[in-house]
Amino acid sequence: MPDNRILLGVIGRAHGVRGLVHVHSYTADPADLTAYGPLSDAKGRSFALRWRGEGVAEITALADGREAKVADRTEAEALTNTRLYIDRARLPEPAEDEFYQTDLIGLAAVDGAGSALGTVVAVHDYGGGASLEIVREDVAPLLVPFTRAAVPTVDIARGQVTVAPPVAVEVASDARHDHNHRSRRAQQPDDPAREEGAPA
Repeated sequence: MPDNRILLGVIGRAHGVRGLVHVHSYTADPADLTAYGPLSDAKGRSFALRWRGEGVAEITALADGREAKVADRTEAEALTNTRLYIDRARLPEPAEDEFYQTDLIGLAAVDGAGSALGTVVAVHDYGGGASLEIVREDVAPLLVPFTRAAVPTVDIARGQVTVAPPVAVEVASDARHDHNHRSRRAQQPDDPAREEGAPA
């Protein structure tokens, strides 16, 4: 997927025989998934969703200006596990001192003197607050709490974050290989990450 796409939801199993599907939404309010308009999948196909019950939606495929409603269980089952994305540019800008976690990934990490530390490759949240995983050359990655004390400056425009090395810890081996475990907040466009200590 292009880097400017953000995952908003996933189509689950079929519901009934009329083409309805279960949909797992990653927005803070699951019902808001349909508020962003058409969504696209990894193949570039576009879909419109309409809620027909709690967590159950009607899916319409959009192609060449035409609409094709998914009308039976066979079609619905073919969409199981389809990931639904939105272009980053269609999301509202986060408030001051808040950041979409997807915007943090790929930023260069530097220390207070401006010396390079590595690159942010993941944002983790296991329930105790968000942390940035920073990969460095020839040494173990760092796991840095995403707080004002540990990450005093986030400069999206310059593509970097400033990190206070004393609070960084080496990533344990089990966490280092768990790149697929992401906080749901990292995929909630209406619930951006907030640095601890930042105003609510």
